[in-house]
Amino acid sequence: MSSKSYTFSHAVSRKPAASIIRGLRFEDSGTPDHQKFLEHHAAYVDVLRSTGAEVTVLEPLEAYPDSVFVEDAALCLQEGVIQMRPGAPSRLGEAAEIAGTLADIYGDIHELEPGGFIEGGDILVTESEILVGLSSRTDHAGVAALDKIVSQWGYKVRELQTPESVLHFKTDCSLLDEETILSTKRLSDSGCFDGYRLLHVADGEEACANSIRFNEIVVMPDGFPKTTEMLTKEGYDIRLIGNTEAAKVDGGMSCLSLRFSPCRQADPKS
Repeated sequence: MSSKSYTFSHAVSRKPAASIIRGLRFEDSGTPDHQKFLEHHAAYVDVLRSTGAEVTVLEPLEAYPDSVFVEDAALCLQEGVIQMRPGAPSRLGEAAEIAGTLADIYGDIHELEPGGFIEGGDILVTESEILVGLSSRTDHAGVAALDKIVSQWGYKVRELQTPESVLHFKTDCSLLDEETILSTKRLSDSGCFDGYRLLHVADGEEACANSIRFNEIVVMPDGFPKTTEMLTKEGYDIRLIGNTEAAKVDGGMSCLSLRFSPCRQADPKS
């Protein structure tokens, strides 16, 4: 039986806009090179497609510099898709921009009750629960609104705290399989992953904690040799993708796609 938390038939991604140079950032580490970002993004899409998944690539949105990070705009589960409410004012319109594409695939899209904010980067879906980290972009009201929808589908939501020095919960963690989470020590030290098998990124390689398990492969940012070697020895099939430009605006592997296997698909529109 395949895992619902990392076995995917579809993904949706969006090309980075030239306006990415004005993207939000937790701290200034330089201006992204748009052309190089496009090259990295194309390689990322190719890797996802290599697993047999159907990957939809949307055109850039110049009005929204951070719109390449589509994960923050929606949560896609087998049972349905939920439109998020980004906590950064400049990103509020992104969810509406991608809603039509997701509704075409799922046949419907669920909206959160008014009030509160929540971004996909703070949500880690495992086999047994949905972990949501409170952050500068996700608050209690947003988590409660999410819980009201997904509890109807049998999901348990557990609210956690993202370290103040970290932008998103998944900046510091990722799911590797049904029982294993890759994490930084600063995040796991809170005890948030009790009950899971933990693998820690190497000291000084915290930025690679944001990776993704996508079907039978683990997609990681390039440039973190110690963690890559450790995961390879653990038996994971690692694919490395350049991420230098996305990292300048706090982006990682999970941020660049929405990944899902809908239980049923809508009839194609004529």
